[in-house]
Amino acid sequence: MAITAALVKELRERTGAGMMECKKALVETQGDIETAIELMRKTGLAKADKKAGRIAAEGLIVFKASDDGKRAVMVEVNCETDFVTKGDDFINFAHSVVETALKAQPADIDALLATAIDGADSVADATKALIAKIGENTNVRRFVARSTDGVLGCYLHGGRIGVMVELQGGDEALARDVAMHVAASNPACVSEADVPAGMIEKEKEIFAAQAAESGKPAEIVEKMVAGRIKKYLKEVTLLGQPFVKDPDQTVGQLVENAGASVVGFERLEVGEGIEKKTENFAEEVMAQARGN
Repeated sequence: MAITAALVKELRERTGAGMMECKKALVETQGDIETAIELMRKTGLAKADKKAGRIAAEGLIVFKASDDGKRAVMVEVNCETDFVTKGDDFINFAHSVVETALKAQPADIDALLATAIDGADSVADATKALIAKIGENTNVRRFVARSTDGVLGCYLHGGRIGVMVELQGGDEALARDVAMHVAASNPACVSEADVPAGMIEKEKEIFAAQAAESGKPAEIVEKMVAGRIKKYLKEVTLLGQPFVKDPDQTVGQLVENAGASVVGFERLEVGEGIEKKTENFAEEVMAQARGN
């Protein structure tokens, strides 16, 4: 059977693959388009499995809220290069995943990966299909969700940092302002009561060792450590930090003046905690030179 341009075009439209890949599949299947699609899917998934070991530390944070604003989800979808995050295929996939997460309300990431997406394959299968299409390892890494009878606000910074804030009282504009602050200042928790005891003890040890070197009496050292801990707690807690848009007041004062309180927040940053491969081309060239 002759492999016509129209046949190649139809296969491209149905698979989203490149022209040469479509033509090759049609030649191998003697123009049988259904068999060609099956062949491309098999080879595509095989390629995806090979790419699964590559480090994917770039990506996007995407957000979706319910129509009534009472539920919201943020998802991190990773890829290998920043270039891919600008493409429609990756962007559309990420938004489909977060819409699926909002609708299905999965319990954890494994449940999300097993959920049907767009009424078809699972998120895991759709991820493999995307890998085959864009040629980069892709990973739906994590998601966070919140439901409330209060107020939810979200702030996305360039698709690389996403924050959800839940308030009791106040309004969405206030929640978004607090979310923007969390994106910029990255507090460890909401209030001093939420700071883990282990964190405080660790800082006490460090501050005590530093103060002891001053040679001052023990009671003075104790007061120095107490003062440093008080300052530390303000630095790491959301309510204790100076508000980024008005440093003359703390976030705690901001929400209190609005008759609101912060229930909690979620913050995701692309690639957070992923060990990235660093390339040192000068060392690479030197190593090759030594080898020669």
